Amino acid sequence: MGLFTVDEARDELARLRPVLDEFISLRADAAELAAALQGGETQLGGLPEWKAAQARLDELMETIQATGAELKGWAPLLVDFPAELDGVPVLLCWLEGDPELTWYHRTDLGFPGRRRIPA
Repeated sequence: MGLFTVDEARDELARLRPVLDEFISLRADAAELAAALQGGETQLGGLPEWKAAQARLDELMETIQATGAELKGWAPLLVDFPAELDGVPVLLCWLEGDPELTWYHRTDLGFPGRRRIPA
């Protein structure tokens, strides 16, 4: 996969939003099911439902990565889009809860080096 422009990454994020929303919801269900398997209680089911949730989460991860985006974290969900800004390799960075794609970090600095995407 190639590099994204800022506009391409924002468009891809918009297309991925339903996938990301499903991932977040299913992640919560999987956590509840896992707790129930350790003796907790849930109305969501048991081992078969937990296995199905895990399989669907894997599918959703593959869908995200097939776009060329990088799934860097899943609790909270963190998706990076490889790009260049002013000739410098960066990752355009979306973190669960961000209303849109407005952050980036240099590839050599990682998440602690997050900055706002210049206008």
